[in-house]
Amino acid sequence: MHDYSDAFLAQTLKMVRTVAVVGFSPNPVRPSYFVARYLGLKGYRVIPVNPGHAGEVALGETVRASLSDIPKDIPVDMVDIFRRSDAVLPIVEEAIAALPRLKVVWMQIGVENAEAAALADARGLRVVQDRCPKIEYQRLYGELRMGGFSTGVISSKL
Repeated sequence: MHDYSDAFLAQTLKMVRTVAVVGFSPNPVRPSYFVARYLGLKGYRVIPVNPGHAGEVALGETVRASLSDIPKDIPVDMVDIFRRSDAVLPIVEEAIAALPRLKVVWMQIGVENAEAAALADARGLRVVQDRCPKIEYQRLYGELRMGGFSTGVISSKL
């Protein structure tokens, strides 16, 4: 696991307004869906990217087939990648070419690619690997409680 300071992660989340979620699924039980939905509820604009669902509307936005299909007037700050590690390099290459305002490349939990990270870093982008922006947001802003739950329903008291 990569060691990112809380200050780095908080600053990264604060510098972002629009997130392209690559590998988005419209299925509400898939992690990419609930992460995208959560980010939207926290005020981020979320652009879903999935070629199998291109043209559909999800979370109030048109699903795009690729990062290159996002209109140039949408200022994407961050790409959140829900794909296998070996699929990341071409995504980062496309993001650099297609998204002129890109600031952050974020790879989800279990997703790491040193070559893609080095490329993004060399272009002056922030890189986060093997982390989830939803979990980090919750953790940094006090929404995540012991065990990840804050329902108050489960208790260890006898």
